[in-house]
Amino acid sequence: MSSNEAPVSTRPKAERKQSVDPATAAQLEKSLARRPEKHNLVERNILKDDTVAPALQAAKEKLQRSQLEDKLEHALQARPKPEELVKEGILKGTHYSEAPFSY
Repeated sequence: MSSNEAPVSTRPKAERKQSVDPATAAQLEKSLARRPEKHNLVERNILKDDTVAPALQAAKEKLQRSQLEDKLEHALQARPKPEELVKEGILKGTHYSEAPFSY
């Protein structure tokens, strides 16, 4: 044997056994064929867009959440008080001071 030839393995190759029966394998193949494409899942917000680096993705999500919290807080502050709604005839009754939340 010359020095640049690779040694030949004398060990027999192990045969790979199927872990599922043929019917299950066929069903899996059919299911995988109907599987939506990755870009469709990203468009439907099932998967996250991986065009942004993971470190930036986390910062982006944190910023979006913070902006949403600020927007909701502003909307709650602008919300009319129950007394005003009673006065305008939108709500009926005067028992709104017992509400479990405060304005």
